[in-house]
Amino acid sequence: MTGPDLLVLYTLASIGLLLVLILYVRMHAFLAMLVTSIGLGLACGMEPAKLLKSIQSGFGEALGFIAVVVALGSIMGRYIEYSGGGRALAEALLAKFGKDRAVWAVLTASFLVGLPIFFEVGFIILLPLALSLGRESKRSLLYFGLPIACALTVTHAMVPPHPAPAAAAQLLGADLGLIILYGAMLSVPMTIAGGVIYGLWIAKRLYIPAPADKPETSGEQDALPPPNVWLVAVLLTLPVLLIFASTIASRAGAGAKGFLTLIGHPFCALAIAAFASMYFLGTRRGLDREAVTRMATQALAPTASLLVIMGGGGAFKQVIVDSGVGAYAGKMLAASNISPLVLAWGVAAGMRVAQGAATGALLTAAGIVAPL
Repeated sequence: MTGPDLLVLYTLASIGLLLVLILYVRMHAFLAMLVTSIGLGLACGMEPAKLLKSIQSGFGEALGFIAVVVALGSIMGRYIEYSGGGRALAEALLAKFGKDRAVWAVLTASFLVGLPIFFEVGFIILLPLALSLGRESKRSLLYFGLPIACALTVTHAMVPPHPAPAAAAQLLGADLGLIILYGAMLSVPMTIAGGVIYGLWIAKRLYIPAPADKPETSGEQDALPPPNVWLVAVLLTLPVLLIFASTIASRAGAGAKGFLTLIGHPFCALAIAAFASMYFLGTRRGLDREAVTRMATQALAPTASLLVIMGGGGAFKQVIVDSGVGAYAGKMLAASNISPLVLAWGVAAGMRVAQGAATGALLTAAGIVAPL
């Protein structure tokens, strides 16, 4: 086996090591990625100083964009959760659709909530609705729970400004506006197929009753009535619409292209939505400046683990590039019949099934494919 072939073998072995560290050793994903990156670099013959520099630059490059996106998205989601806006939107859609089509109301609400808000937050917001509908209808909890889980999962994995697809788009040099457009378009049939069609099929065969007692919710809740549902809908879709408008303007050569480019950048789009949420769902509802700042701080605290995992993915990618594996693997793919798309899908699907996290799977796959 030649030297370049060994580089590819070492890369495959490093992916296996990553899975072992996460699944069996139960090591935190960030530490597992760091250990794997160091092991791959040393195995490929990189000088220690160059290896450490590669890890540093890859970590910083990954977080230079994503840290801002994650922070602003977290602040926005915290205020929608606090005000009860997500639940109010779901209940308004339920009243509009009617009880007979309640599953479509749940799916629509979950899709809108899932566009800018993290999976965990969206699930906490919407779970009481699924439990309530399950008790009232006497249907399996899967009938209402799967549309929520499916819509939140698909948007979390496919639609920026969610951190994982945004980071993958950055690593691959993709147009973020088009990624949002295509991701949202693909998410619709996928959520219908997985959340409604499969949900109805499995709910008829597996009955899971809703628990009698409502689960306790964590975090302080706003004692005021929930905000206007139209306000909530605008806040939820505002960053996506601004980013998309910027993409359309840049391709159409619109006169206000410079201004739209500014406000349509993910930083500005999410900042506008975050400040609007702080004002309309915080200040306008009686929170003083200290409380508004405190809630923003609370929103940022849980993102630390997510950010270092993303940085670890960037470091792993950079080691692949600097060790020479990426260039050689690219030549191998060019000379073979294997599509990089198939490779990316296989790595991402395998990682997702093996360790369950969409963020880790996306970043690992993008980090391997980007240098190719």
